[in-house]
Amino acid sequence: MPVAIITGASKGLGRALAEALAARGWDLVLDARTAPVLKEAARGLEPYGAKVVALPGDVTDARHRAELVAAARGLGGLDLLVNNASALGAEPLVPLAELGLAGLRAALETNVVAALGLVQEGLALLRAAPAGTVVAVSSDAAAEAYGTWGGYGASKAALDQLAAVLAVEEPGLRVWAVDPGDMRTDLYAAAVPDDDSGRPEPSAVVPGFLRLLDERPPSGRYGAAALAAGHGEDAPADGLGKAEAADGRAEAGR
Repeated sequence: MPVAIITGASKGLGRALAEALAARGWDLVLDARTAPVLKEAARGLEPYGAKVVALPGDVTDARHRAELVAAARGLGGLDLLVNNASALGAEPLVPLAELGLAGLRAALETNVVAALGLVQEGLALLRAAPAGTVVAVSSDAAAEAYGTWGGYGASKAALDQLAAVLAVEEPGLRVWAVDPGDMRTDLYAAAVPDDDSGRPEPSAVVPGFLRLLDERPPSGRYGAAALAAGHGEDAPADGLGKAEAADGRAEAGR
């Protein structure tokens, strides 16, 4: 059975992805910071018969990252790494003039440094897999300028660049930065608590992620919402997938 590590898997997009992969027969290593919620998410996967290792912890902790990769090794290897765990830097979001530098550092540590650390920890297993794949869950805020999204967007832009360079350095892997589009998540509610406009559930974009796994297009940046709608083949001149978001304020799902 293929094995995936999914960070930030207790709710939102991470949980929806875990359920979809378990339904396809994947074995999973799941991470989140809140142990009871993570355990409840893991119990929800029991009907699929998948092997699930739920390890609560913080991805900024190098020992926790090593535990996640060790768990994948114990399941037989590592075919897919999904760096989904994210931090906003401020809750609710604030303009750059008011953004605490400690909050920005925290966002960079979770969204960029920890993501690279987990790639480094699991790289040997990914290289050994028949179809080793890394997914960096990005945001439209990484590519566009929206007020109050500056710190978070900067961290996701850095994550995108790491993914692009990793793809060049590791041509045997597929490395996709994926903008999930607009979703109803706790992360978005924390970012913009007064915005109660209707947003799709994270499960709505999961088909886009699955399409990537099924079709295995070249490494690049893709819009999950566009892929799910069947329009992900539309690509700009640089060859990267066209990332699309419903209203320009997409966020990593959690």
